[in-house]
This record gives sequence, structure tokens and C-alpha cells, in this order.
Amino acid sequence: MSQTRLPPLAAVRAFEAAARLGNFTRAADELGMSQAAVSYQVKLLEERLGTALFLRLPRRVVLTDTGRRLSLAVTEAFDALHVAFAALDDRAQSMLRISAMHSFAANWLAPRIGEFQLSHPELGVRIDLDDRMIDFAREEIDVGIRSGIGDWPGLEAQRLWRVRFAPMCSPALAATLGPAPTPADLLRLPLLSPNDSWWAEWFGLAGVDAGALAGRTGIRADSQQLEGRAALAGHGVAIVTPELWAPDIAAGRLVQPFSLVGTGQSSYWLVYPRARRNAPKIRLFREWLQEQARPLLKAEQETGT
Repeated sequence: MSQTRLPPLAAVRAFEAAARLGNFTRAADELGMSQAAVSYQVKLLEERLGTALFLRLPRRVVLTDTGRRLSLAVTEAFDALHVAFAALDDRAQSMLRISAMHSFAANWLAPRIGEFQLSHPELGVRIDLDDRMIDFAREEIDVGIRSGIGDWPGLEAQRLWRVRFAPMCSPALAATLGPAPTPADLLRLPLLSPNDSWWAEWFGLAGVDAGALAGRTGIRADSQQLEGRAALAGHGVAIVTPELWAPDIAAGRLVQPFSLVGTGQSSYWLVYPRARRNAPKIRLFREWLQEQARPLLKAEQETGT
């Protein structure tokens, strides 16, 4: 398509915001326009292309297949523009902004990130703790670390290692299990977040009927970080990722009563917009992080987990 045939930028911008937010009203709020103006701009684009980009349903709009394909391309294009303009801003290039889950950031990344910064003193590093999947188009974040299966539209995803889980508790609480405990004995102890699906999976692997978890009360936390801290304090048994608590296990502050470790479908991933994959600070961090994760990935491959 030649430059003269490109649709008006205002129409493309309105479409991109509406597609990303899934709502004309929210798009209007973001762009400082009226809802009617956004609808009009999208309609102009649809007429220009000769095809519908949205299905207008009661109280919501849904992208058509054509709209979905166009949305991915347009979002990447705007990301590329963002990178081009950000390259002119020395401050943006000298600060690496990382969004990471609480447990990963506090227990695995924080003890290591100083090494990265010392190796690249020209870069400052800011870590934002957030368990949600941030919107790179709306937030000043360069890279994110997330768990999942690695399928996020518009994002590059570099796998670090597979998520594993096992029960952990304080030495004092572990001692109450006796000299030759079985996995079923854990049901005698307070379990942290007993509604966590990892518990049912782990007991299933151990051959223990997890039906006893139904209706069980106790401390419930919304993050592995809080559960692990409660376990360290002796308040119960947490089911957490051993790799994230390795220093506490090595120091004897946390005990893994059983060698059985569950392995889920999820992995930890480094994610960032495709259009920014060649940004120097992202490339440097990606290479460093993959090197840091290499021993865990190697152990995973050797054990077949």
C-alpha cells in the first residue's frame, strides 16, 4: 500500500485504542474524545477498508477475525513508533523498567539484579511489583516476568524454567510430623491457602485423597510471597516453588518435608513487545537473565521435568 492510500491516522488510532480496550467508551476516555467520535472514526476506517472490524453487540463490541488481525499489526506499529521516539529520550534509554511478580522479584530477582546493574552501570534499574499482566501500550514498562504457557499476542516470550511446587514449612513445624512422616500426615497440620490448586495436585501425585481439603479453613494469601513468609514464621505449611526459596531452604529456615515436587504446565517467562525486541537495554537484560536461568533450565532438562 502506498503512502497516499494509508487511512487517516486519527481513524487508525481510534481503532487501536478500541481494539485494545474492547470498548468504545474507554477508548474515548483514553484519547480525550467522545464515544461518538471514536465510533465515527472506526466507521470511517471500516468504510475505507470495505469490511467490518467490530461486531456491535449490546453493551459491548467484539473484534471480527479481520479486526483481530489488523489489531495485532497496528499495535506492533504503534509500539515501533514508541521505540523510535523513546530512542530520542536519553532518560528512557538509561532506565530499565521491569514488572515482576512479588515472589519472583523478592526471592529470585532481587538478590541477583545488582550484578546486572554493576555490569551495565550506564543503566538504572526499576522493579515494579505486580502480579497482573501489565499493558505495555499504556504503562512505562520495558519488560515483564510472568508465569503461564507463553502465549501472549503481540509479545515476545523467552522461557526461563518450568514452575514447580512442593510443601514447605519451618523446622519446628516439620518436627511435629514425627520421624517417618507420610504425605497424608500433612493434613494434620495447618495448610496455608488450602484452596490453592497446587495442594490438590500435589496430594494427587502423592496418592492422597485431597477431598479433606474441601471446606478447610486457615490462612489464605493471594501470593506465594505471603504464603512463604507465613511458613517461615511457623504459621503453617505453604506450597511454593522451591527455586524461589532456595536460600531459605539452604539456610535451614524452610524445610521441604518430602522430595516429591509437582510440575505444572506453566513456566516463568521474560516478556516484552515484539517491536522493542532490539532495544539495547532489553537485549542486554534478556541475555543476562537467560544466563542466570541456565542452571535451572539445565536441571529441568536433565531430570525431564
